[in-house]
Amino acid sequence: MRRRNAFLAIACLTSITVSSLSGCGQTSTTTTAPEGVKVLTMITSPDYPPYQFYDTSSGSKEIVGFDVDIAKYIAKELNFELKINETNFDGLIPAIQAKKADFVMAGMTPTPERAKSVDFSIVYYDAKDTIVALQGKNLTKAEQLSGLKVGVQLGSIQEGNLKEIAKKVKDIQIVSLNKIPEIIQEVKSKRIDAAIIEDTVAAGFKANNADIEFNALPSEGPSGAAIAFPQGSANVEDFNKVLKQMKESGEVDRLATKWFGEVKK
Repeated sequence: MRRRNAFLAIACLTSITVSSLSGCGQTSTTTTAPEGVKVLTMITSPDYPPYQFYDTSSGSKEIVGFDVDIAKYIAKELNFELKINETNFDGLIPAIQAKKADFVMAGMTPTPERAKSVDFSIVYYDAKDTIVALQGKNLTKAEQLSGLKVGVQLGSIQEGNLKEIAKKVKDIQIVSLNKIPEIIQEVKSKRIDAAIIEDTVAAGFKANNADIEFNALPSEGPSGAAIAFPQGSANVEDFNKVLKQMKESGEVDRLATKWFGEVKK
């Protein structure tokens, strides 16, 4: 899945859609609404379609996507009001550690390293890494990256995976960038030779960029997307119950079909 080690300094959070933070000094985002409905704040990095991204088609700047739909479903089932804030991916774990949000949904892979800092839900979706390059490059194996300049998202699982590949394949120059659209543009402009991006995300960019291609890489490490919580969070068990229900009822598959175009088995 996406992603990544998030232990850099906390970025000041940008307010979006249905919620806002008063600033980087705010330490709590869980409150009680006047009607007695609990408010929980989700934080994400909305640069990762179709998991989460800005929808500007209707003229209103709103974060939508697979993760957002799952979060809304859980909110309805558990009777809480959902608020969504954003930051760069590498600021997500520091944000919940600082209690600036109650949970993270951002296509985040539950790695052992991250599990030292946060608690994770069960995995609710899985995907694969791919090599993205200009059409016709036909890069299908890690060995073919030798001597190439390869882009990855900063702090991502893909960044860690590429570093592992670079220990075995010589002369790979790793270029870490903040945003997936930046990486795609670097490939298209030939400033980098290739990139490592998750397959569902790569497919979305391929649909709008006929001049790129992507090929799957074998999985060599942790995979899947899970929800991250502050350590000791009382919400983990309740979220897991709903996620299990969603998987058993086919709701996760339905949302996957909606956002990815097909259900990945």
